[in-house]
Amino acid sequence: MKKDIGSIMEALRGMHGEPRCELHYSNALELTVATVLSAQCTDERVNKVTKDLFKKYRSWKAYLDAPQEELEEDIRPTGFYRNKAKSLKNIAHELIERFHAKVPDDIDTFATVKGIGRKSANMIVGLAYDKPAVIVDTHMIRVTRRIGLTKEEDPEKIEKDIKKVVPQSMWTAFSLLIVLHGRYICKARKPECVKCLLRDYCDYYLGGS
Repeated sequence: MKKDIGSIMEALRGMHGEPRCELHYSNALELTVATVLSAQCTDERVNKVTKDLFKKYRSWKAYLDAPQEELEEDIRPTGFYRNKAKSLKNIAHELIERFHAKVPDDIDTFATVKGIGRKSANMIVGLAYDKPAVIVDTHMIRVTRRIGLTKEEDPEKIEKDIKKVVPQSMWTAFSLLIVLHGRYICKARKPECVKCLLRDYCDYYLGGS
């Protein structure tokens, strides 16, 4: 069954409101840091940590120059703080060396920075620079497979499939709404299908998967 993306977007907006990222940030640097910290951590907790973190560290050089133990302590509540501190320092070093301390505004270029990866590059460039981007996180993988927009499991193949069926101007908005949908309704273990306005379009609900 061919999917009506316009109707799917309308249903997603009906459930979740306007597309949004729940991480707090005011520029590309802050969004990059928040994205790194959000791994295996809720956005709510990340936002509590970054409220003070962003006042203390205002440049990539500040992250690079900070003593490892101090940075670890500052981000400890987000979990995996040793790896995250190391990752932030590596990203800071590479951005300073390769890009004059600026977050690249090109997804393919930014994805080459160690510690970023394609999912994060799409999200950061898409939101910070307002560029069309398909953000393939675990929610996007699960929800788009359930709906029937892709049969793939590999994130890059899913990204290509979504780009074929969703107009470019809607890529970022679609991604953000799908993430919200996966977070609040189409949950991994127990999707709340009774609340879902996508039932009529969903292979999972209709018995197609």
